[in-house]
Amino acid sequence: MNGRSALLAHQSACRACHVCVDDGIIPEATPTFEGRWGAPFFLVGQAPGPVERESRRPFSGRAGKELDRWMLRAGFESPEEFRRLTYIAALMRCFPGRNRAGSGDLKPPPAAVANCAHWLDAELRILKPRVLILVGQLAIARFLGPGRLEDRVGRRFGKGPVMVPLPHPSGQSRWLNDPANRQRLTIALTLVGQLRLTLAPASVSRSNSDGGPEQPHRARRAATNAIRRQT
Repeated sequence: MNGRSALLAHQSACRACHVCVDDGIIPEATPTFEGRWGAPFFLVGQAPGPVERESRRPFSGRAGKELDRWMLRAGFESPEEFRRLTYIAALMRCFPGRNRAGSGDLKPPPAAVANCAHWLDAELRILKPRVLILVGQLAIARFLGPGRLEDRVGRRFGKGPVMVPLPHPSGQSRWLNDPANRQRLTIALTLVGQLRLTLAPASVSRSNSDGGPEQPHRARRAATNAIRRQT
């Protein structure tokens, strides 16, 4: 079985998974992921949210809209180009549910993450992505171990694949209220953009005028200079 066929068989099996329902962890199985054979980027998130439970498309809610804005800042031509070049999956494949207060989603239970681990491991083995974009503390810790976001965001790790940590784009996060952390995010997105230019050179970068107010050319230059100072 070639790689493309192996991926399709894997995806079919993942969509049919109901182990966490059988274990009483969640009431409904809605495995959510997206991507195609040959994608050089692989984004690892935490778990789908309630919007994703309905759409079965990762990052299709408010956090996804913010992620799309981040990827435009990084230099992808459009959200569609980002998703064409990126396989998107999560540590837990199904929606874990809302917390008792109704103010947010539950963290993925360790048992569910353990149940889903073989799906992620198989995708990495089949796809052999060049870049892992690690979104949120749980995904970062899965690959880099425990540590502070401040020590991870704005840096790249590893070589095969390269890993670039990002904070979670949820509006509930207060981490980006700190200007220093916003600068760390800008540096991280610049790193992603540099990797995109290396891995997808046929795509034409957006002009500076298309970048919008969130990513002025001056900020991109400053982020690039900060990266050079790290190396």
